[in-house]
Amino acid sequence: MAVASSFFALFMVGNGVHPSKLRSNPSVLNPLPIINLKSCPVKLKYRCSHRPGKKSTVKSLFTGIVEEVGHIQQLGPNEDGGFEMKISAKAVLGGVQLGDSVAVNGTCLTVSDFDLLASHFTVGLSPETLRKTSIGDLGPGSPVNLERALQPISRMGGHFVQGHVDGTGEIVMFQSEGDSLWVKVKTSPELLRYVVPKGFVAVDGTSLTVVGVYDEENCFDFMLVAYTQQKVVIPMKKVGDKVNLEVDILGKYVEKLLKSGTGSEEAGNTPC
Repeated sequence: MAVASSFFALFMVGNGVHPSKLRSNPSVLNPLPIINLKSCPVKLKYRCSHRPGKKSTVKSLFTGIVEEVGHIQQLGPNEDGGFEMKISAKAVLGGVQLGDSVAVNGTCLTVSDFDLLASHFTVGLSPETLRKTSIGDLGPGSPVNLERALQPISRMGGHFVQGHVDGTGEIVMFQSEGDSLWVKVKTSPELLRYVVPKGFVAVDGTSLTVVGVYDEENCFDFMLVAYTQQKVVIPMKKVGDKVNLEVDILGKYVEKLLKSGTGSEEAGNTPC
């Protein structure tokens, strides 16, 4: 709870809530109430990008709980020489505004156009996004996981997902057990180092619990229950397909602190 509270506080401050408000009202950091996003009258905007020269803050957070599966209508160059993707959707269009953040297969993208009557929205794709993710391997008709950015009043159902894809993995095995489905993914050693048994990983934007890690194979596996299989795109893929991966950000922070040698004395605290 302490870690979750710290991350939530960072999220609140990054979106305009002064730290003194958090100190004077500790209840802000208490577990969040259950609120139906669809009926919520408040629509706040959190954008993926930040201005050059400005201190980076948490602007978008996701939970890894997929809201719906959309389908790509168009994917390719636009008239301005950029690259964009048009996606058919319904649920994530509720209260949508230009500049809103939507996770598409776990990739945080910004809405640049939308049509509520035609039930679709458009996002731009940078060259780095195409290099780093599996989106370039998709095409018209491809299903994609969709999730809107988390609001400060939303229920936190998965784990903290930034929508910043760390790299890709390759599905190497599907195996059924009862009505559940085992999935094994192979990835690079650089990413696998942050994957631990019973830890979190976002696969195509879906928050999942790692079951096993196999360092000698550069693989990890997880299990999808019957309900999840009906709500995400992973079971629609086949062996050899790529998936976007985002490892748990906490592992990266811990690694950096250990490498820097930052101790309690440097932080101004008296060691026990």
